[in-house]
Amino acid sequence: MDIQRLKDLREDHDLYQKDIAKLLNTTQQAYSEYELGIRLMPIDRLDKLATFYNTSVDYIIGRTNQKKPYPKK
Repeated sequence: MDIQRLKDLREDHDLYQKDIAKLLNTTQQAYSEYELGIRLMPIDRLDKLATFYNTSVDYIIGRTNQKKPYPKK
């Protein structure tokens, strides 16, 4: 996972870790560990973040540099 992207996306939206933790129904400490690369984020939370940030999971994990989400089929 591209841990810098998690932080960049959050900061680009002027949010704090506690805000995203609340969105993901987790603690600020757990979310901090996702950003630091200490803990792996479950796929359901990655999906929720991708939807929230209007991007793709692939962008969040560093598989692509294209921010725009994939088109719906």
